[in-house]
Amino acid sequence: MSTASMQLAAASGLMSLVLFVVAVGVLAFLAGGFWLTSRVKYRESPRPRPEEQPTLPPEGPVHEVRENRESQEVPVIPKGGRPLTPYELSNQDTRPSASKERPRWSRGSSGSFGGGGLGAH
Repeated sequence: MSTASMQLAAASGLMSLVLFVVAVGVLAFLAGGFWLTSRVKYRESPRPRPEEQPTLPPEGPVHEVRENRESQEVPVIPKGGRPLTPYELSNQDTRPSASKERPRWSRGSSGSFGGGGLGAH
């Protein structure tokens, strides 16, 4: 054998050894992950039994209530008075609206910027 072929064989043997060590390292890492996951899962509280599950209230299922809400009016500033700062305004509560008509966007509008509709033309 020539020295070039011996060097090539030694390099390929070294490369095989490196790949084998890397593969063993990856397998050890995966096995450690499974082991750690099983330890964490073992420490978790057990799943609730069927009798511990939530039940419906005695009066039956709760239904949603649909209503339109209106915000309170912003106080009118008297002539020559200074405007109110946001800190002087109270929390603007809402109240039920007298109108039962649902608000709608203009025809052909998606209702939001970039919503994918054709928009008003």
